[in-house]
Amino acid sequence: MRERQLVKLLKTVDLLARPEGATINELCEKIGTDRRSVYRIIETLQSMHFPVYDDKTPDERNKQWRLQSEYVKKMPNISVPEIKLSFSEMLALYLLKGEASLYSGTRLEAEALSAFEKIGAFLPGPVFKQLDKIKTLFIPQSKFAKDYSGREEIIDTLADAILTQKICMVTYFSFYDEKQKQYLIEPLHFFESNGGMYIFVRVPKHDTIRTLAVERIQKLEKSEETFVYPENFNPEKLLESSFDIIYDDPVSLQLWVSKKQAKYIRERKFFHHQTITENADGSLVLEIETSGWEDLKRWILSLGAEAVVLAPENLRNEIIKEFRQSMDRYC
Repeated sequence: MRERQLVKLLKTVDLLARPEGATINELCEKIGTDRRSVYRIIETLQSMHFPVYDDKTPDERNKQWRLQSEYVKKMPNISVPEIKLSFSEMLALYLLKGEASLYSGTRLEAEALSAFEKIGAFLPGPVFKQLDKIKTLFIPQSKFAKDYSGREEIIDTLADAILTQKICMVTYFSFYDEKQKQYLIEPLHFFESNGGMYIFVRVPKHDTIRTLAVERIQKLEKSEETFVYPENFNPEKLLESSFDIIYDDPVSLQLWVSKKQAKYIRERKFFHHQTITENADGSLVLEIETSGWEDLKRWILSLGAEAVVLAPENLRNEIIKEFRQSMDRYC
């Protein structure tokens, strides 16, 4: 979504940089969005210290908005502000560019690449060469990424519904019971996990926060009815509290890890609330507070004989059962 907003931001700058500036209605028409979104873009530019101003007339409909002329550098095809990027800023941009691989084969990927081409168009030659060099530092990973081709309209509608806080009717295929369901949602935030795009939504009927996989949304209809953002919802905290993307009852895990695997555990911080107890033989005991029973179980099973669940007892028993079933299939 960041790449799409960047395109709108650049178009807005171009229109505001004209000597005559632009009215809000002109911006809506040229950018293809509503008045509220245009005002939000202008506020974003002002928060980034772009000198955007209006002509102070009381007629909101015909009020002209402009970017201070001395702040603008004219280019053959676009008018943009003077921009001087530090090396770390350029690096951050190209790290973000790597995320475009999530949208491989979709219109979103093309728009992301187009946005970066526009950035390159007004950068000084030496800086552009540096950017080209930065590309060799990081290789974007698209392995195991999900396919979002043909989902652009749904993603666009969700993004708009998040920004304008509009209730949507969703038709969703649930893997849990393999059924297609239809219900009202309040879209809150997108997030990425393991090459997939997910969205936090509130389901007003049950007053619960759920996670939907974007590719499983079969149909989406945005209504004109608005919702109020949940007062106590903290997406960052929720993401931190779970092992992956499933949020259910809390789990207090104690896991013995062999010497062979311990070095990989030590170099990662799984959670803010975790404890590692070192054993004399090089093994360790990892203690974490988390949620997401099935996600946690899959991770432990992936460690094979290099890990043993010490607690909770019911998780330990489920792991033993899984290994026995696996052995029965091999024997």
